[in-house]
Amino acid sequence: MASAGMQILAFISALLGVFGATVATLLPNWKVSADVGSNIITAISQTQGLWMNCTWYSTGMFSCTMKHSVLVLPAYLQTARTTMVLSCVLAVLGICLCSFGLKCTRWGGGRQAKRHTALAGGVCFILAGILCLIPAAWFTNEVISSFLASSVPESNKYEPGGAVYVAFVSAGFLLVGGLIFCISCTRKQQGPQFYPRSKQQQQCCKASQPTDNKTGYSLQDYV
Repeated sequence: MASAGMQILAFISALLGVFGATVATLLPNWKVSADVGSNIITAISQTQGLWMNCTWYSTGMFSCTMKHSVLVLPAYLQTARTTMVLSCVLAVLGICLCSFGLKCTRWGGGRQAKRHTALAGGVCFILAGILCLIPAAWFTNEVISSFLASSVPESNKYEPGGAVYVAFVSAGFLLVGGLIFCISCTRKQQGPQFYPRSKQQQQCCKASQPTDNKTGYSLQDYV
């Protein structure tokens, strides 16, 4: 029962990771314009995501433009796109596999088949977490390096946005869920252990057994 409870906890953690990774992939605020220098008081706020750039005005209006061309994008942005999409695909595949490998469900075959299925789902979660962690770390490094560079004007300085933090948290959920699934499947089931009797114990058992009555007399009528 404890192992089944841990699997349910891991499944919930993986679900949160899948939801967070999907949201982070679609959000347009992977980096936001920094309020430094002359940009402290401004009526425009710019955000950039993996798929679009958005501009927010003080009036509450905003406009977004899609990034249609892939070749003009920097390498870290192309990598972030690819790895985040792969992370979401692997995470959904892990959800499908682990839904059949849960010990509390009746579908998915026997115990051994469930164990292998849950283990495969856990590996998918771990890979999805790593693929989600790589673009978040690389993107953050690029944004901070550009922010600290003195050659970049203050109007073009950006800082990490909320989508990056969502990606980091989602990667953590996926890694935790995958590790718990793998540990719960690879751990050996402890059961009663039987040891062979020694010769001395066998002789003692034979000596303690009652001997047959070879006299031919019935002992039932004796008081």
